[in-house]
Formats: sequence, structure tokens, C-alpha cells
Amino acid sequence: MREDYISYQGKKIWYSVYGEESKQTPLLVVHGGPGFVSTPEILSDFSEDRPVYFYDQLGSGNSDRADNNNDYSLEYFVSELDAVIQGLQLREVILLGLSWGCGLICAYMLDKQPQFVKALILSAPYLSTPLWEECAIENISNLPEAIQKIIIEAEKNQEFGADYEMATGAYYEKYLCRLDPWPDSVMASFGKLNMDVYLTMWGPSEFTVNGKLKQFDLMPRLPQIPVPVLLTCGDNDEAGVKMVKDFQMAFPRGSMAVIPGASHLHHIEQPLIYKTIVSEFLKDK
Repeated sequence: MREDYISYQGKKIWYSVYGEESKQTPLLVVHGGPGFVSTPEILSDFSEDRPVYFYDQLGSGNSDRADNNNDYSLEYFVSELDAVIQGLQLREVILLGLSWGCGLICAYMLDKQPQFVKALILSAPYLSTPLWEECAIENISNLPEAIQKIIIEAEKNQEFGADYEMATGAYYEKYLCRLDPWPDSVMASFGKLNMDVYLTMWGPSEFTVNGKLKQFDLMPRLPQIPVPVLLTCGDNDEAGVKMVKDFQMAFPRGSMAVIPGASHLHHIEQPLIYKTIVSEFLKDK
């Protein structure tokens, strides 16, 4: 693994690369959050066949923080992704997104219309705030009534205290990561979440978006993305199977895989299944 920084708009953006010597089309991983960090676990294994790049978005992980929280925006992150690809001199690339990273990738494809992106892999995709919130309502309805009541009351009163955190934890155990206990790498990653980015872009609630992504909805424009797209989700994913199926049907060249016995972090929960599916998709690319 090699790591370094790209300078963009006066800030240092961290990246790492595995398998750099390979001549196959590189894979660039776009992390979730917003405000999460790069997680090379499992995904770096694809470097057996091709270079795999990771980068931390502004405000995340090893990259610099913004001077002002208002600098965190969809427009900035789209331009930053473009700058990273140019800075790494990737003449061809396959983009792999995780959760929010999927929305960022698709916004980039629609805004920049790059000709050098050969394919997309969208894992547990967030592409539409309205559809995501519909999923959350459905998921909450399958939790114990006591948990549902806490979440509904917190949302109504906009008070996100200890009870709300407990209820959110129950939601996470069912829909975010079903491993017990959570792997150390997952715990460490959550410990590095930058709440400045998260609160600016998303807001204080897990289930209702009140930040800058409140109006985010790419669903009507997904038919404009021409490249092959693989969408993956867990069968208990907070990115619900029906929603992901609707996304898949909107892409002209979309395909989809549902990972059994898994949720939002399905690539960590079921790594062998996930790697097999993605490797098959990548085989001729």
C-alpha cells in the first residue's frame, strides 16, 4: 500500500492505493457518511486483479477539515471527486461507492458526464432522500413497539437524547451491521466519524434528513447514466431491497444482487459472497 495527498483548493486530500503495479482498469472507492472514513478492509482484496484506490473526503479521516462547515456541500464533493481522479491521473476508472458515496458518484456522473468511467458499483446505495426516508419508516415499523415509540417521539420533538441513541442502536443492529459483536474495524471507523460533516450534510436524525441533502433526489435522472451499474444490498439493509430494485430498473444497464444474512455493511458481513459477485461483474472490465 502507498499513501499520499492531493492538494485541492488549498486543502490536503489523503489517498491510498493497493496493487498499483497492475495494468487493469483501476477501482476507486468512494466512502459513505457523509463524514465517514475510507475502510480498506475487504475492498482492498480486489487489488489482486487491479489497482484499488481509496480517498478520504474533505473533513474525513486523514484529509484536512474545511475552514467553515458551510464549505461541505454536494457541489464541493462532486468537484473534489473529479479533482482526485485527475490528480491520480486515472485515464480509465471504475467507481465503487458505499451508501452516501453512491449518491456522490451518481451526482458526479450526471454533473460531469465523464467519458473515462467504465462502470459503477453501488453498495447499499443512497440516491434519493425521499425514498431513503420511506425506507426508514418501513424499517422502523419492524422494530419492537417500545423502540418505535422512542424514535417517533424524538423525531416529533427534535430531541435526540440518550433514549434516542439507544433506539438508534437497536435499528443499527438490525439494519446497519448484524455481526455480534461489531468488528474492531467497524467500531474504529465509527469513532472517526466527523459530526461536523454529518450534521451539515445530513442532520441530527438518522431517519429524517434536515441538512443540505434534504432535497437530494437523483431517481428521475438515473436513466441518463449510460455505463454498466452493479447495485448490491443486504436482505436486511437500511437501503431496502425494494428501493434498490427501483434504482436498478432506472439504470439503462443496471444489475442487482441481494446479499443474504446481511445488512448495510454487507461487504463486511458476507465478504466471500460480496467479493464473488463484484469480481464476476469486474471480470470483463
